[in-house]
Amino acid sequence: MQPNWTLIIPLLAGYVADLLLGDPRNWPHPVKAWGFLIGKGTMVLNRGRGRLAKGMVLTIVLCAGVSAFFFFVLKLLGQLWMPAYYIVGSICVFFALANKSLLQEGQEVFNTLNEEGLEAGRQRLSWIVGRDTRQLSARQIRIAVLESMSENLSDGVIAPLLFYAVGGVPAMMLYKMINTLDSMIGYRSEPYRLFGRFAARLDDAANFIPARVTALLMVLVTGSRRGLQFLFLYGHAHASPNSGYPESALAGILNCRFGGPNTYKGVLVVKPYIGEVDRDIKHEEFDYVRYINHAVTALVVAAIIILLC
Repeated sequence: MQPNWTLIIPLLAGYVADLLLGDPRNWPHPVKAWGFLIGKGTMVLNRGRGRLAKGMVLTIVLCAGVSAFFFFVLKLLGQLWMPAYYIVGSICVFFALANKSLLQEGQEVFNTLNEEGLEAGRQRLSWIVGRDTRQLSARQIRIAVLESMSENLSDGVIAPLLFYAVGGVPAMMLYKMINTLDSMIGYRSEPYRLFGRFAARLDDAANFIPARVTALLMVLVTGSRRGLQFLFLYGHAHASPNSGYPESALAGILNCRFGGPNTYKGVLVVKPYIGEVDRDIKHEEFDYVRYINHAVTALVVAAIIILLC
């Protein structure tokens, strides 16, 4: 069997580009285009009767459209000029991965809290999480970062890679559209309760396997028996069918406690606790979390390349 270079080269190039560059904030990004399309569709359709059906139609049309677009564009480029195919494919993989930017955002919160104090740390955290940060303690700020890091390792890095392994760039971009739809309209509150329900369920389905694979790999790269125990003890207890698994793995690895009550847009949301040791998180522990993210990502990239060879 010959190596599938049409998939291996864009994967490697995009992965290395993400390691080096991350997501520069001022660069154009396809997810911004997804957001524009979702916003326009929501303005037109999320009104009157039949909101559930309208939301389903919007979700299906956008998901089918984005995957078909990249399938035919890459097919055409491959027929016309292979270097263009490799360049565009690599750029797509680069934009679909978010590991370096995820780590940068988390590190900046830790650094701001450590260097500028509690109020600055609260403000910096508010840039990356949806919860109300105004009353959080230093421990709660660091816990919020770690929860976000574990969840986003799954849906911002590993899930796109697994979709790429199944269907290349079109499948990877399909996943990014599903994830963007969920982040914009997949809420249980009005005005999205019905309109975004299908998108939210589709996102749950898309992340079912990646969340569990991510959690198991986190345990593998750390050799943490407690992390594995936490997967079975707490993974299913989370309100989300998927987020609890990587969060449980990291809580077990670090032997700390995640979850509990938090306020979102003025509404108190009580999440189950993950773990029992309610300890302070030290500033330098972020380095270990960085290792976990890089190790899990590298392992998945290597596994995909081996499968393609």
